Amino acid sequence: MRPVAAVIGGGVIGGGWLARFLLNGWDVQVFDPDPEADRKLAEVLGNARRSLPGLYDTALPPEGEWRLCATVEEAVAGASWIQESVPERLDLKHRVLTHIQAVIPAEVVIGSSTSGFKPSELGAGIPRPAQVMVVHPFNPVYLLPVVEVVPHTSATDAFVTGAMQTMRTLGMMPLRIRREIDAHVADRFLEAVWREALWLVKDDIATTTEIDDVIRFGFGIRWAQMGLFETYRVAGGEAGMRHFIAQFGPCLSWPWTRLTDVPELDEALIDKIASQSDAQSGMHSIRELERIRDDNLVAMMRALKGRDWASGRLLREHDQRLQSTRAQPDWSQPVETLVRTVPIDWTDYNGHMNEARYLEAFSGATDRFIELVGCDAAYIASGGSYFTVETHIKHLAEVHAGARIRATTQLLNGAGKRMHLLNRLYDADGQLLATAEHLLLHVSLATRRASLPGPALQQKLSDVQEKHAALPRPERIHCGIRD
Repeated sequence: MRPVAAVIGGGVIGGGWLARFLLNGWDVQVFDPDPEADRKLAEVLGNARRSLPGLYDTALPPEGEWRLCATVEEAVAGASWIQESVPERLDLKHRVLTHIQAVIPAEVVIGSSTSGFKPSELGAGIPRPAQVMVVHPFNPVYLLPVVEVVPHTSATDAFVTGAMQTMRTLGMMPLRIRREIDAHVADRFLEAVWREALWLVKDDIATTTEIDDVIRFGFGIRWAQMGLFETYRVAGGEAGMRHFIAQFGPCLSWPWTRLTDVPELDEALIDKIASQSDAQSGMHSIRELERIRDDNLVAMMRALKGRDWASGRLLREHDQRLQSTRAQPDWSQPVETLVRTVPIDWTDYNGHMNEARYLEAFSGATDRFIELVGCDAAYIASGGSYFTVETHIKHLAEVHAGARIRATTQLLNGAGKRMHLLNRLYDADGQLLATAEHLLLHVSLATRRASLPGPALQQKLSDVQEKHAALPRPERIHCGIRD
């Protein structure tokens, strides 16, 4: 039985929560009185389905089911997690939280997406303050992993730890704030930058486009992978952070910024900002901008994944978590060695997956098969591995971004130093997309020369080959030496 989440409030943030839970295998029940809620949520889900699976090299769990409910009671029934995302009005949140608590057990977590209210403010006047904690995400919730967790002071450690673990199972990075403070942590930074940006526009120092360019072509890229303090540590050179502070710390007393003074948001300034923003981005619809944003985030985060760094490391960990839930192989059949979604950055100018990515998919399938038969990380650390010496790929059909693909691997020959594999790539409907033969040699990593595998690995390959000998073989063998 799938876990059930309730999302109360289906706006931008609530829709993102719906997508994050749903695409990680939860059933989701949503309450939102907006008559357009169904359409809006469906559009957000469309963008999430297009982008989130592409972050991972392992398929996400089968998608859950979601429904729009007529009442709060219906939405929270049977839910093991409730996420409140109603508008930022404390009186409204109190009414909604009191309503929810009247119809659910005390052990169910109620997370509030509030960006401004403290747990003490949320808990004032409601029956069970400890049950409600700030669980503040960032837009788009279905892609950005960090979530600020601020529990009520009366919440138990076990309650908070359990909530944070739930967030991790969704591929998120929960950050527990040490003590409550207005606007938590991240929005305080954003407010400071926003104030300064308003003055720069008002004083005709820079336009909205120029300010955004400074961020996206400059320090924003640094911050995306290294944050603030680590960036400044690097800026200090070999002498590190202490040198940086000694050199640049005195600047803090100079009148560079106007962070303590906020311009009046009168109609003239609002018109100025709005017109500049229209000129900057008005040629795109909101949905187009969301897709552009999502594509860029996926590409950046996947790039960081390749470096096992920052948010990319989190993606890799979630991949491993997803991989661990896969069923054990049925060795009497071609082994399922890859199930994933085609990411956006795997497509080319023709709009379909390019040939290099077919090889990448087959390489991943081969690596998985090798691991399953016993050539895993521990075996490789002991000094043996397989090197590919020949590959033949046959392309049969095109495939596009967002498509779910799966690969199976058949062992044609595993005797001696050689491993001869046949990989087949299919789409979700079972259409054969491509085949690949791979010839590999077992190698001693000490000598970098071909060598026999260890006894346990040889025995496993012999057992698998015996089973796979009964399977249909390809009409023609392409790799070097005919088996």
